[in-house]
This record gives sequence, C-alpha cells and structure tokens, in this order.
Amino acid sequence: MSSGKLVLFSGPSGVGKDTLLEVLTKKRPELQRSISLTTRQRRNGEKDGVDYFFVTPAHFQELLAAGDVLEFAQYGKNLYGTPKKPVDEWLHEGKTVILKIEVQGAEKIKHLYPQALSVFILPPSMEVLERRLRDRGTEDEEDLARRMRIAREEIRKSENYDYRIVNDSLERAADEFLTILDTTAIQ
Repeated sequence: MSSGKLVLFSGPSGVGKDTLLEVLTKKRPELQRSISLTTRQRRNGEKDGVDYFFVTPAHFQELLAAGDVLEFAQYGKNLYGTPKKPVDEWLHEGKTVILKIEVQGAEKIKHLYPQALSVFILPPSMEVLERRLRDRGTEDEEDLARRMRIAREEIRKSENYDYRIVNDSLERAADEFLTILDTTAIQ
C-alpha cells in the first residue's frame, strides 16, 4: 500500500452497516467508501453504482478472470467482490478507504494488506438482528434462517478483528468508529 489507509468494515447481514456508513460519511465526507460488486438482486431504494455495482453472475466471472476483483466471497446464494482499480487509486492518492466487506473477503484482504484496520459491527443481540432482518421484508423464512446461521458464524469470527463495535445507537457507533480511526495508527 502507499500513503492511504485501508479499513475493513464487516458485520452480519441486517446489523446496519450501510446506515452506519451513511452516518460516517456525513460526519467525515473525506472518507472514501468502496462500492462492492454483487450478483444479488437490488432492494427497493438501492442504486447501481451508489450502493453496489449490481452485475450478473456471468459478468462477475468475467471480471474475476480479468483480475479486476481484489477479493470476492459467496454469501448465501450471491457473490460479492471488491473492484481492484479504484481501491488502489484511492490508496495511492492518500485517502482513507473503507471496504464494506463480508467476513470471508476481509480474511483475504487482511492477508494481502496485513496493516489494514479491521472493524466488526455487532448487533445488540441476536433477537434484535432477527427483528431487523424481518423488518426489511426482503427474505423468506429459508433465507432468514440461513442469514441467521451465517450471522452466528461471522460473530464467532469477529474475534479476529482489530475492533468490535455494537450498533445499538447509530450516533454512538459512528463516534466510536471515528475515535478508533483517529487514534489508531494504520499505514
């Protein structure tokens, strides 16, 4: 890496990662949020190129074959990945780049960039997480059960992260993240 800072930002589905990132980038507009590729269907209100780059499985495979994906992971039935070129450019420009990334992908990035700061976002409880997933109304019972199983495994793996933040209040969680960012030397 060059003069920029790389931050790995993970947490189970439904924990509020996107909402927390919105608060963070409003408080610190200079933070550069990486936009992931995904093969999952777009949810109501999501915009291509803003929330994710929504691609077909075939296009995702083409990008992989061309070496244009820094890392990728399968989460449930869908693929998620980080486009390589923009991340490298932002780091070279000295920006702090936040990768919202699945646990599998974070493990891969940590091997490539061991100096990256890793932060895991936790739900206040598993009951709250399940309620948040249900309230989204985007998963059937089978998908919900799968996401809850995956969440339990991810939370077990969160002990491998540098920091863990409970998202019980967006403002408090955002402030805690920014304090960590301001007080941790990352290269």
